[in-house]
Amino acid sequence: MALELRPIPARDYDLVRHIAVAPDQVLFSGTIAQAFNTAEDGVDFHAIFFQGAAVGFFKIDRAYGLAQGLELGVRGFMIDHRHQQKRYATRALQAMPDYLSHHYPNHTGLVLTVDLHNLTAISLYRKTGFTQAQDLHFGGLFGLQLVMRMVLPGAERLDFGDRRAQ
Repeated sequence: MALELRPIPARDYDLVRHIAVAPDQVLFSGTIAQAFNTAEDGVDFHAIFFQGAAVGFFKIDRAYGLAQGLELGVRGFMIDHRHQQKRYATRALQAMPDYLSHHYPNHTGLVLTVDLHNLTAISLYRKTGFTQAQDLHFGGLFGLQLVMRMVLPGAERLDFGDRRAQ
């Protein structure tokens, strides 16, 4: 059975409240409770389901400070610790471009930051199509972060003369 990505309204917290990462991963991704308890304009919640059960979570930030043009920010990506090492993260990230192109048709790309110490995540993001940008970002818990980007499918169909995010 395939993984399914889908939007999660804040009222559906109970669907994802059980998702937890290992204590050393919380430093990088945060927790579900932190995500739902922090009201942020322009941030949407999404869950990763396998066989009807939520196994992961991520946020899409439509007003991400590092976004260029019509990029979306990917934040708080996590797979529940009980479901890691099953390729769910890889499969979810591979499905994400088409999924987000459908849900955010007026956007051209994705941007995320990843802490320089999080070598596992850096490798995963590279493997699934993100490329390292030229710039580094200072803002992670440990200091410097890599900025990584991905072009969304169909980006060429959009008018790049109009850079206002929809």
